[in-house]
Amino acid sequence: MNAVVLAVGVMLTLALLRTHVVISLLLGALIGGLAGGLPLSATLAAFNNGITGGASVALSYALLGAFALAIAKSGLPHAMADLAVKRLEHSDGKGKLKWALILLLGAVSVASQNLVPIHIAFIPLLVPPLLYAMARLHLDRRLIACVITFGLVTPYMVFPVGFGDIFLKQILLGNIAKAGMSVEGINVMHAMAIPALGMVAGLVWSVLVSYRKPRQYSLGKIENAERTHARVSRKSLATAFAAIAAAFSVQLYTDSMIMGALAGFLLFLATGVVKWKDADGLFNEGMKMMAMIGFTMITAQGFAEVLKATGEVGSLVSASAGLFDDNRGLAAFVMLAVGLVVTLGIGSSFSTVPILAAIYVPLCLHLGFSPLATVALIGTAGALGDAGSPASDSTLGPSSGLNADGQHDHIRDTVLPTFLHYNLPLLAAGWIAAMVL
Repeated sequence: MNAVVLAVGVMLTLALLRTHVVISLLLGALIGGLAGGLPLSATLAAFNNGITGGASVALSYALLGAFALAIAKSGLPHAMADLAVKRLEHSDGKGKLKWALILLLGAVSVASQNLVPIHIAFIPLLVPPLLYAMARLHLDRRLIACVITFGLVTPYMVFPVGFGDIFLKQILLGNIAKAGMSVEGINVMHAMAIPALGMVAGLVWSVLVSYRKPRQYSLGKIENAERTHARVSRKSLATAFAAIAAAFSVQLYTDSMIMGALAGFLLFLATGVVKWKDADGLFNEGMKMMAMIGFTMITAQGFAEVLKATGEVGSLVSASAGLFDDNRGLAAFVMLAVGLVVTLGIGSSFSTVPILAAIYVPLCLHLGFSPLATVALIGTAGALGDAGSPASDSTLGPSSGLNADGQHDHIRDTVLPTFLHYNLPLLAAGWIAAMVL
């Protein structure tokens, strides 16, 4: 069996059996490396080399966690949640409030990729305080996971702004051009529009069909984990808004989540909303809150490096190519399926595209795919698996907020729902795009 398929299969199987995702990634990497012909020492060396690349990401999430708790201490998220609860208690329009919460979380998720590129930093700020209102409305958290993941993935797939500029222009078009195909004059939004519609179809199905029924959650567990009422001063609210603006501005100016989160946290200290004597404890708690995401992302980087070191990503594609027999429809489906397997293991579409582009571009040229179809094919192959991977921040982020009270399982309530609702329609939409463009 191909080492890449084996490693990803082991990792996913262990994760589904409720093995912690970090352990699943570690064991999958070891088995994949050994199966790919690497001795144990070389497998460990590749893994160690990979995890160094995740250190910056982990530090970013640690600082974002501290910044998130500082905002929570200001009372701003809880004030918003209290407003929602008051509306709930004094209104018969529960349906309107339900849709308002869904639209709010969807809009913020979309904005986090393009308009204000902070990625998953908003989740620990906004989601936990809203859990009480969601539970009163009997909102299924699997629905919310699908809404947030849609907002974290779809915008960078189709809009060349913010993270979309990095994914579409720098990574996707850049690597396709590097592999030998001209991308001059390519309208990347045109190429990725059909795959994006596949994501929209999955979102609509999850909201209107799969998870529309009420689901019960324990209000007591939420109250133990989150304050359901907060006393907020004007000073703390003003500081919270100023800190958020400062964090956004510094991040956009420096292109660094680390510096943005640090600037926001320091502003809380400077204004006294966070006392200097409390800063150490608050910082430690914030780091603990985001530690699981950070360590998972570090481990995923090591896992990805082992897959690359085996050299079997290329052999997986080459072996699949023997099935094509110049059949473009079959070729497109196999290339998309391989992209799904690779991204599920690596957990990052941004890391998958450079691996696939070098192999897929010559195949696309040989099979006669147009440049527009090639962009759609490789872009979709890279994005497949970002939603639905246990190691992706697009699933880890929603789980970190929705499981604040221990009532949301990462695999069963985030990974499986997002995999089913996004990867399957995206696979179909990507194939259609490759055939018609």
